[in-house]
Amino acid sequence: MTLAILGIGTAVPPATYDQSEGLVVAQMLCHTTEEQTTWLPNMYGQTGIDKRHICLGRTLVDDILDGTQNSQSPFLPKQTADDRGPTMTERMKVYREQAPLLARQAAARALEQAHTPASAITHLVTVSCTGFYAPGWDVTLVRQLGLPANTQRTHVGFMGCHGMLNGLRVARAFADADPRARVLTCATELCCLHYHYEWDPQKVIANAIFADGAAATVGVAGESASRSWKLAASGSYLVADSENVMTWSLSDHGFIMTLAKKVPDIICRQLRGFLEPWLAEHGLTIPEIRSWAIHPGGPKILDAAGEALGLAPSLLLPAREIFAEYGNMSSPTVLFIIERLQQRGHKPPCVALGFGPGLNIEVALFR
Repeated sequence: MTLAILGIGTAVPPATYDQSEGLVVAQMLCHTTEEQTTWLPNMYGQTGIDKRHICLGRTLVDDILDGTQNSQSPFLPKQTADDRGPTMTERMKVYREQAPLLARQAAARALEQAHTPASAITHLVTVSCTGFYAPGWDVTLVRQLGLPANTQRTHVGFMGCHGMLNGLRVARAFADADPRARVLTCATELCCLHYHYEWDPQKVIANAIFADGAAATVGVAGESASRSWKLAASGSYLVADSENVMTWSLSDHGFIMTLAKKVPDIICRQLRGFLEPWLAEHGLTIPEIRSWAIHPGGPKILDAAGEALGLAPSLLLPAREIFAEYGNMSSPTVLFIIERLQQRGHKPPCVALGFGPGLNIEVALFR
């Protein structure tokens, strides 16, 4: 059975900053030598990002750029040699305040687009890797959206950029088990909370590309919605000997993301060997896929995926556009791409791909 996607909703914080401003912030907070300062412009300039959205507010960005203290934020630099930024407690306080707001916006828009009342939802799947607390924002969605008190809640946590694909797999399983199920799936990430203040090239790269956003879907058993895009299959591939090339761990001053330089090369070498036979199991070949929603972990990852699969540049354009306009929002990003594909009239079959710690490749097939 398939999961028909009745509606997609996306949301981002209102505050933005462009990549040139992000560079200045990095030069102020992260570098310790003149050599590092000269390296940063080239790295920031190669990201392909124009602007990003930030849940911490524009006043904080202006404070850092102007040397003011108007925001009174714990994220303001302390001007000390050992400044590592806010504590984990301070960062999680912001997550608890801001994540429910963004999740509610995305979920409400998905329900509206799906023409589905909140009272009809039977299952809620939430996805996040940038914060934790309990009871979590899944409970907030139940209360504030008016979901039934007996809504069955499931959380997919700490799976990184492909987390939404895992969440949709869970949603499809619920629809398979009960044709009457109405599943709301919502991914919310506040990546800016884990901005790294010290010099470390891998962490500085993470500072340069990650952003904040949320995305949600409403799904039902496929037979009941003939015109919708339908999640027909999901797959997963754990690359051998790759546990250390992409990691996501906790520290006293935020979560720490590491991304080895060889990740694009691994994707280039491994992706086709996994995806080609997987598609064949579903009666398809790579040239028969009409639309691609490849998670833009960065421009080199998109380049690697395109090279591995022999894709025309036009097929990667929607992913590049989302990355330029929003940055890497982690798990919600794939849905931003799918939403754009649908808005522009692109047709399935569509393959969505995400890459996460493991190194793991997640794939979803929409028909």
